[in-house]
Amino acid sequence: MTPMSTRIHLLGAAGQLGAALALRRPSTADLVGYTSAEVDLTDAAQVAAALRGLAAGDVVINAAAYTDVDGAEQDAATAFAINADGPGRLAAATAAAGARLIHVSTDYVFGPPPGRTAPLEPDDLDPAATPATVYGASKAAGERAALAADPSTTIVRTAWVYTGAATSPDFVGTMRRLEAARPEVAVVDDQRGSPTYVVDLADGLWELVDQVRRAPARTAGAVLHAAGGGEATWYDLARAVFTEVGADPARVRPCTTADFPRPAPRPAFSVLSGRSWAAAGLTPLPHWRTSLAAAVAAAPDRIP
Repeated sequence: MTPMSTRIHLLGAAGQLGAALALRRPSTADLVGYTSAEVDLTDAAQVAAALRGLAAGDVVINAAAYTDVDGAEQDAATAFAINADGPGRLAAATAAAGARLIHVSTDYVFGPPPGRTAPLEPDDLDPAATPATVYGASKAAGERAALAADPSTTIVRTAWVYTGAATSPDFVGTMRRLEAARPEVAVVDDQRGSPTYVVDLADGLWELVDQVRRAPARTAGAVLHAAGGGEATWYDLARAVFTEVGADPARVRPCTTADFPRPAPRPAFSVLSGRSWAAAGLTPLPHWRTSLAAAVAAAPDRIP
């Protein structure tokens, strides 16, 4: 990776991905991070003040988002203000300064693909289709707003992101805590996606930042998918977590989505293809099973 002479501005620095980006940043990266408390994407004045020094060639990474999928069903205004209007404000700032925006999005932008079995590509998203959740609709609107305000924006969709730590609120952390607390756990086996280790995603985004600096035209306006290789159901992932912590995976039993109704419907199939990422000259993220082992090994903490 070549030395970085431009500044990298990170929104959502205290979040799961933001923290990993800060931890994994290259030693040459001039990184300035803003937490959501410091820069509220719904506040145009705060966004403008934070990015007032934005210069040509700088890169803005937007890892900030309203991520409460169920909460968004009852608070659509807040979800759209953060996930749709916010990226538009950032993109307007990068366009004015001659900088670049990398905006992180989600598999939830896809509507339900009946009977789908092949991994989803960026161009599989039908502009006329409506995502199944308010959260997904707000993130899809954010993609459109960012690209409209700054056509050089790069959109990066990811899915099922986790840290591997037992204290984390993500799925892997939850399974680690439940393994220590319950004799068995029921996990849905009819939702299939792409488990993604946050460290792999952060490393991939830093590679993208470097490419944006060296060959800016290559990913200008691109929509890319960066997610763990392979595919799994939540049940598959839970069994693998149990295996990695030395527990019997037979203690995980399968169930259906209908057994655990939620306010926001989860995608039945949202496996993301890495073809667009590789075609852009970027290193594919490792297979999810390999990364899960590395994640648990790197975070061996257990719930007493």
